[in-house]
Amino acid sequence: MKKHILVYILGIVVLPLWSQNDIDAMRYSQITFGGTARFASMAGSMGALGGDISTLSFNPAGIAVFRKTELSITPSVFSQTTISDYNGRSASDRKLNFNLGNIGFVATFKLNEEKSKGWQTINIGVGYNRTNNFHNRILVEGYNKNSSLLDTYVADANGYSDSEFDQFSTGLAWSTWLINPLAGDSIHYDHVIKNYGQLQRKSVESRGSMGETAISFGANYDNKLFLGGTIGVVRVRFNEEAIFEEIDTEDTISGFKSFAYTQNLNTQGSGVNMKLGVIFKPTDWLRIGAAVHTPTSITLSDDYSSSMKSDLESVRYEEQSESGKFDYTVTTPFRAILSSGFVINKIAVLNAEYEYVDYSYAQLSSRPNVFAEVNSMIRSNYTSTNNLRFGGEFRFDPFALRLGYALYGSPFKNGDNKTASRSSYTGGIGYRSDHYFIDFAYVYTAYQQNSYLYDPDISEPVKSKYTNSSFMLSMGVRF
Repeated sequence: MKKHILVYILGIVVLPLWSQNDIDAMRYSQITFGGTARFASMAGSMGALGGDISTLSFNPAGIAVFRKTELSITPSVFSQTTISDYNGRSASDRKLNFNLGNIGFVATFKLNEEKSKGWQTINIGVGYNRTNNFHNRILVEGYNKNSSLLDTYVADANGYSDSEFDQFSTGLAWSTWLINPLAGDSIHYDHVIKNYGQLQRKSVESRGSMGETAISFGANYDNKLFLGGTIGVVRVRFNEEAIFEEIDTEDTISGFKSFAYTQNLNTQGSGVNMKLGVIFKPTDWLRIGAAVHTPTSITLSDDYSSSMKSDLESVRYEEQSESGKFDYTVTTPFRAILSSGFVINKIAVLNAEYEYVDYSYAQLSSRPNVFAEVNSMIRSNYTSTNNLRFGGEFRFDPFALRLGYALYGSPFKNGDNKTASRSSYTGGIGYRSDHYFIDFAYVYTAYQQNSYLYDPDISEPVKSKYTNSSFMLSMGVRF
């Protein structure tokens, strides 16, 4: 594993740091309510209602509620916008992505047409649900009169010879003459920026997603007790390119014009988990649901490289690292979900849902295991969250109107991001007949987070506002 320079410090994010660390644990532990348009328009709050293919990835007992065989598909459009403020200067960027939010099939088998008591149906389903979208562009820029990224390279280099430098960062700065040894001293260094005031700019583009193929089985007992289980096969794809620049736009730094540091990361991986769920219907108007998710063990492989360019007025240098590769495993935390659903005279259904996740139980591992310090930091800096989801559907047959709201608590125990919760506002409409349906959903999500371009001890925070919109269209048949 390549040497990492910075990590989360007291809940403050370093933007971005893609050596294997607690950022990876958070990236793959936080999931969203992707899936069908109906499910999304109710903010993913259907744990006690069921009857939707998306519930296979949340409360698998929802499969047992199906009365007919069903096939559906959901194309989606995702738009992410980020506005960042750094040293009093604002910048923004956005990314648009077309994707498949869901595709699935549920088969229903009636056990006995004439049987009024006991086991009524069994259901088998296979579905894909997109659980996270990593597409984003971030732009940060501002003038810095107090420090430089090169300060971190000097600190990292001091006390070592150039042959010991990290060849993905400090070694590149050395090879492009951005850091140099002090006169008569071969193991202490300074850098080429003698007086600060340079423009700093960072652009980050990320792509990819996390999705789950759910293989589920359910059974309906007496139309009152619904049981279900899911084996979830998780697939991860994450790509990121980050470019950090420092530019002497005012021509006030002798012997220096600019440098650019580029990082590239490609992550692929897969994992598996299990889910068990139950829905109990004590009366015609009340449903109670519960589900547990085992931790997901995701085996990942990182391919990464870095490059550096410098312009020192009279001469330019460029250096490229070799390609690095590292295999490791991220284990996400256990989840527990409780739901209550209400049916109002067959004209409306409401669902309220509580989810418990303790992010301090996330961990990284490898052979040999080099993550003892990272895992200790996860346990110290992260905490449990209480996530809430509310959804309602109002029926005007054959049409339906849906609304929802979700609140996800911050996983940070300390620091500026301790209160960095995430809110989603959802809505949609649908048309359903006996044999087919079509649903539309819109999801708006907003949150804020502070981060640092490099060492928080010497740099100012970047204050970022993230907003994203998802437009989803589900089409399906029932028979």
